[in-house]
Amino acid sequence: MPRALWLLIIGMAVNVTGSSFLWPLNTIYIHEHLGKSLSIAGVVLMLNSAASVIGNLYGGSLFDKLGGYKSIILGISITLSALVGLTFWHGWPAYIIFQIIIGFGTGIIFPSMYAMAGSVWKEGGRKAFNAIYVAQNLGVAIGAALGGIVADYSFEYIFLANTIMYVIFMLIAVFGYKGISSKPAVQENESNEPVSETGRKNLYAILILCIGYLLCWVAYVQWQTTIAAYTQEINISLTQYSLLWSVNGAIIVLGQPLLNGLLKHMTASLKVQILIGIGIFTISFLIAGNASAFSGFLVAMIILTIGEMFIWPAVPTIAFDLAPKGREGFYQGIVNSTATGGRMIGPLLGGLLVDIYSMSALFYVLIGLFIIAIITTLAYDRILQTEKKFSVKLS
Repeated sequence: MPRALWLLIIGMAVNVTGSSFLWPLNTIYIHEHLGKSLSIAGVVLMLNSAASVIGNLYGGSLFDKLGGYKSIILGISITLSALVGLTFWHGWPAYIIFQIIIGFGTGIIFPSMYAMAGSVWKEGGRKAFNAIYVAQNLGVAIGAALGGIVADYSFEYIFLANTIMYVIFMLIAVFGYKGISSKPAVQENESNEPVSETGRKNLYAILILCIGYLLCWVAYVQWQTTIAAYTQEINISLTQYSLLWSVNGAIIVLGQPLLNGLLKHMTASLKVQILIGIGIFTISFLIAGNASAFSGFLVAMIILTIGEMFIWPAVPTIAFDLAPKGREGFYQGIVNSTATGGRMIGPLLGGLLVDIYSMSALFYVLIGLFIIAIITTLAYDRILQTEKKFSVKLS
C-alpha cells in the first residue's frame, strides 16, 4: 500500500478512537449524569446524526471544490472547537449544542477520507476502502474499551481524552495530508451540458444502491438499541453484551485480510459481494430472533460481522467507481450520509415497532427490509447495462 494510504489509515484509526471514547456512553451520560429521560437522550443522538448527514453531503461537495486536505482540516477544526468547549462546559443545554456541532464537523471529515483513499491507490480497488474500514473498526474497539476504563475513573476525563485524540489527529492531518495529491478535478463534460447523460445515470445508480444500503444500516443499528435492551430483559449481563462488540471488532481486524484473499480467488463482483453480505445478514437476524441465551446472540453476532465485512467496504468502492471525474467527494458524501441516515432512523423505527407490537414483529420487518435491499442491489446497475447495450447497437 502507498505511504499516503497508511497515513490515512492511521488518521482514521485515531479519529474514530477519539469519537469512540464518547459515543457508546452518550445515552448513559445524558440519562444518569444530566438527569434527562431516555427519550431526550434519543433526540440528542438523532440531532447529532442529522447534523452528520448534512456534514457528509457538504464535506463531499467541499472535497470536489477544495480538495481533501482543506476539507479534512476544516472538519477537524470544527469538531475540535466543539470538543474543547465540551471539555469545559458539558452541562445542559451546552451538551446538546456541542453534540450537533460535533456531528456536523465529523460528517465533513469522512467523505474526504474515503475519497482520498480511493484517489491515492486507484489500482488497489476495494483494498483501499477495506483498509479504511478496518481502521475504523480498530478505532471503535480501542476507543470503546479505553472509554469504559476512563469513565470508571471519572466521566470528566472522557471529554478531555476525546479532545486529546483529536489534537493528535489534527497534527497527523496538518503534517501528513498536505502533500497527498487529491486536488479538485474539473468534471469531464465534452458536451458542455451541466450534467452528462452518463453522469446522471451513474447518480441514479448509486442512489438506488444506497436505498438498500440505508435499509441494511437500519437493521444493523438494532444491535445497539432494541436488541441491546432485549438482551437485558432476558438477563444477559452488560459484560456479556459488551463482549459481543469486542468479538465484532476482533473478527473485522483479523478476518478482513482472509476475506480479501477469498474474494480474490472467487473473483466475485462487488454486486455479488453485497448480495452475499445481505444474505448473511438475513441468517444472522433469523438466529438472533430465535435466541434466548448468550450463546445464540454470540453466534448471530459472528455471522453479522461476516456479513458487514462483505457489504460496508463494497458500497463506497462502487461509489468511487461510478463517480465522474471531479465528483468523487460528492458520491462518498452520499454513501456516508446514507449510513448515518440509517443510524438515525433505525432506533426510532425499532423502538416504535417493539413498543406497539413486539420484538418478533421487529425481526419480521427487518427480514422484509433485507428483501428490499436485495432487490435494489440487483437493480441498481440495470440502467448502466441498458446504456452499454444501446451503445453497442449504435456501433
